[in-house]
Amino acid sequence: MHSPEFPPLGPNDPWLLQTPMPRRPPKKPDPSLDLSAHLLSMTALPDLLDPQSLFPARAPIEMEVGSGKGLFLSTAAAARPDLNFLGIEISSGYARLCGGKLAAQRATNARIIQGDATYLARSLLPDACLAGIHVYFPDPWWKARHRKRRVLSDPFLAHAGRVLIPGGRLHIWTDVEEYFHEALAAAQGTSLFSAAHDVEARPAEHDLDYQTHFERRTRLAGAPVWRALLERTTAPAGYTRVF
Repeated sequence: MHSPEFPPLGPNDPWLLQTPMPRRPPKKPDPSLDLSAHLLSMTALPDLLDPQSLFPARAPIEMEVGSGKGLFLSTAAAARPDLNFLGIEISSGYARLCGGKLAAQRATNARIIQGDATYLARSLLPDACLAGIHVYFPDPWWKARHRKRRVLSDPFLAHAGRVLIPGGRLHIWTDVEEYFHEALAAAQGTSLFSAAHDVEARPAEHDLDYQTHFERRTRLAGAPVWRALLERTTAPAGYTRVF
């Protein structure tokens, strides 16, 4: 079954295979590391994924969209052993870099999937399976004809509401004010989230005391960051998994 508002997608759908905006080539992880426990391919996942099956111990799961170099995922996993963290990264090189960081850290409560976040949320994840979703500095896709590629889209946010438990939290940070307000309006349009709460920046206590490397670069440059926290209400989702 699929929602009529959002037609079904497959992992090889051309819309999902658009080349992301150029990024600096990532470093390769230590070749001696075994990444098999931490780096997962979306094509190897079941059609209906129980995310708890990816971890050795059951715990509330929080997902990061666009894990990049893995700073948030590795830091959060070390700081919160009572939670499981699932990253999703479309770039194979950055997914491998992140997987290598988690493997070197021997993180048992963190995994990274290489693949598309919208497909994961819309088609693979069951209802009410996540305690939190983190979206930090997503690609703004500046050109008008590319706007449909923005991850904080109507379909993604509708299914973010579907996969979050009541009281689950959606974290949105960006350095693009227009994108920020567009995303908040789209989230409110789902009728699944509370009004957004502002999130204050906290002083960094050391050189890597940031959510992501992009936040570090942005703040050190003196540029503004827009942050919001939204909570999932108890309203029925009204959307079904798209498959």
